[in-house]
Order: sequence, then structure tokens, then C-alpha cells
Amino acid sequence: MGVRSDHQAGTSWGRVGETPIVPGTGRHFGCNMISALTNRGHLAFMLFDGKFNTPLFLNFLRRLLRVAKRRVFLIVDRHSVHKAAKVVAWMEANVKKIRLFYLPAYSPQLNPDELVNQDVKTNAIGRRRAHDKAELKANLRAYLKSTQRRPDVVRSYFLQDDVLYAAW
Repeated sequence: MGVRSDHQAGTSWGRVGETPIVPGTGRHFGCNMISALTNRGHLAFMLFDGKFNTPLFLNFLRRLLRVAKRRVFLIVDRHSVHKAAKVVAWMEANVKKIRLFYLPAYSPQLNPDELVNQDVKTNAIGRRRAHDKAELKANLRAYLKSTQRRPDVVRSYFLQDDVLYAAW
């Protein structure tokens, strides 16, 4: 997921006849994030700069397996990185530890991680204007770490009708 400094979440208000002004720096910067969550309330994430590519995804999967206490069943979309030959080979070598399940094409509403993405964009970015990239990353990291400490919040992402299938 890409996060930009100029993300606008929600609505604003203003006096009758006056256009509301949302303060901003006028600068555009961002970073990317990859995350995984469980229906038991665990959240793992990684912030990064640059493009989402195969080595980065494999690094995330390795990190995920280091903290997992049992076999991982990971639901992913059909991004080209998720289907890359190196990923497929790595998955075959680690079949006893992890398995990928692919969502149908063009169905982000079925992905519980999309709810995390929207929460982050709304509450970590949209309500706090960062002045530079370092502050943006610090805000993101702080918000995600606070979410990690609240398993009830993480479990709540699985309560929406479209993702209930993953709650059990």
C-alpha cells in the first residue's frame, strides 16, 4: 500500500459561505507499507521506500515466519509479485510453514488487509499532517505499533461482511 503525505480523509467544515481550508505543507512525499493480520488479533507490518518487488516480499515472508508460532495461511491478491517464479519456488521450499491463498481478481473488498490500509490512511495520515518523510514514517510506525498492542482492534477488521469468511 502506498501512503502519501497529501492523503485527505473524511470531510471538513467551514462557516457558511466560506470555503474550508485544510492546512498542508504543499510538499508531496510518501512511503509504502506491507502488512499481514490474523483473526486472533496479531498484526505484522513493514514500511519501505521504493517499489514493491519480489526480494522485498520474500524478506517480509521470512520475517513473518520468524514470529509465527504455527503454520501461516496468507491471503493475498493477484499482484505480479505474489505470483513471481522466485516466490513460487520459495513457497514450495517452505510448504510446511506457509501457504498462499489468492483472492479472485478485482475483489479488494474480500481482503481484510484493505481494512487496515484504510484505517491507516484515515487515522495515521489523514488526521496528522507530516512535514517530511521521516515524520510520516514515524507517524505510521507509531500508529501501527499502537494497533499491534490492541488485538481487539485487529480482530475487528474481520467483522465486516465481505471478510467474515476469514474470521473462522
